[in-house]
Amino acid sequence: MAELSRSDLDYRLKQQKILSEFGVEALRADDLGRLLQRATELCAEGMSAQFCKALEYKPGHDTLLVIAGIGWGPNVVGKAVVGADLASPAGYALKTGQPVISNHLENEHRFRTPQLMADHGVRRALNVLIRNREGDFGVLEVDDTREGQFDEADIAFMQGFANLLGGAIERQRSEARLQAALDRQELLTREMSHRVKNSLATVAGLLSLQARTTEDQQARDALADARSRVEAVAQVHDQLWRQPDLAAVELSGFLGSLCEKLRESAPGHAISCEAPAMPIPADLAIPLGLFVNELVTNAVKYAYPGGHGPVRVAAEPAGEGRVRLSVSDDGVGLPEGFDTGAARRSLGMRVIHGLARQLGGELAVSGTTGACFALTLDLHAA
Repeated sequence: MAELSRSDLDYRLKQQKILSEFGVEALRADDLGRLLQRATELCAEGMSAQFCKALEYKPGHDTLLVIAGIGWGPNVVGKAVVGADLASPAGYALKTGQPVISNHLENEHRFRTPQLMADHGVRRALNVLIRNREGDFGVLEVDDTREGQFDEADIAFMQGFANLLGGAIERQRSEARLQAALDRQELLTREMSHRVKNSLATVAGLLSLQARTTEDQQARDALADARSRVEAVAQVHDQLWRQPDLAAVELSGFLGSLCEKLRESAPGHAISCEAPAMPIPADLAIPLGLFVNELVTNAVKYAYPGGHGPVRVAAEPAGEGRVRLSVSDDGVGLPEGFDTGAARRSLGMRVIHGLARQLGGELAVSGTTGACFALTLDLHAA
């Protein structure tokens, strides 16, 4: 084997450096068009060639479309096509799966010279296949009008580029399919939440209708409570499908919308809401919404016998990923000797304590001046 001259060695080292640097670009690239264009520029530089082009196979027409290139005239990239049959150099490489060198196109008998190359005076060409596990993408080709020789080492350089392109194309297409699947899943989740909200609104309407047609006051009150809870869950689902991130809910807007809905059913009561603009896990939204709904409903019922007054919903950071949520009023307060354990015999208190356990929070109750129920929960534990 003959030793390389100093100039040949420098030439090969230059090619290896270019190929190595392109490998990093191929791993990071997220725009296929820019990556293909960059590949043609670097291939032309590494091969000291006047022209380079990347061709994508279009099976419907059995042609190869020039999708990136350097050195070509106007109206070539993105528009020019060459035959993908065995009668063209690029088609020959595509159909046989083998690299093609032709250093004398004018004397070539294996295939014809495509019109595009003839118009630019191309005399020699080297073609390699761009392939990955999904199949054959197309061909990478360098061309030149000058006398010279493309050789086996040039094939190795070009095939290295083609292999990197094939891997990058496969990765980007896989990522695009995955993103499309995620987008579809998100759309389906939003649609499901929207439909659940509509279904729950129907249930709430039926409960309201049943309450109006029931003469027993105790039964009417129970139906009204059930309707209120169903409406609270519907309100949560209405918020969920509107959120930009389905995994989280913005606390301030979520509680604000819930309190606005509660105001509609409690005219005369000043229901206020103060909460920071912070995300909470979506899994907490339904039990948190029910917790607030239950406490506000209880305050409206029992805090101001025969009258009206303020009911405050407040949330504030409690340090280290914790939030303190409270519902308070200025009403008659809790009965003397109020025992939260004994009070659990009532459905409302059982619901409140059950939701507090579900949220994994610490419930504190005070009732000296009005009543205050405060729940401290760890968002990181959700």
